[in-house]
Amino acid sequence: MKASKLVQSLLFPLLMSIYMSFLMTGLITWVNTGVEGDFIARWWRAFYIAWPIAFLLVYFGASKIRKLSENIIKRS
Repeated sequence: MKASKLVQSLLFPLLMSIYMSFLMTGLITWVNTGVEGDFIARWWRAFYIAWPIAFLLVYFGASKIRKLSENIIKRS
């Protein structure tokens, strides 16, 4: 079964944005505030703010960044 182009165009940004924002917000929350107390609540708040932004950045920027990296490689 082949996924539709719409599903394919949404799945990569969805997975990449969840992966990156989950790890980055966890690390930055830990570094800035420590693991004590309500760490999970603070992490969740940071994640649910960051994830939609990350999704839009990946959705609209991935192809441009891919082309930029290809151009850099061609020039070197």
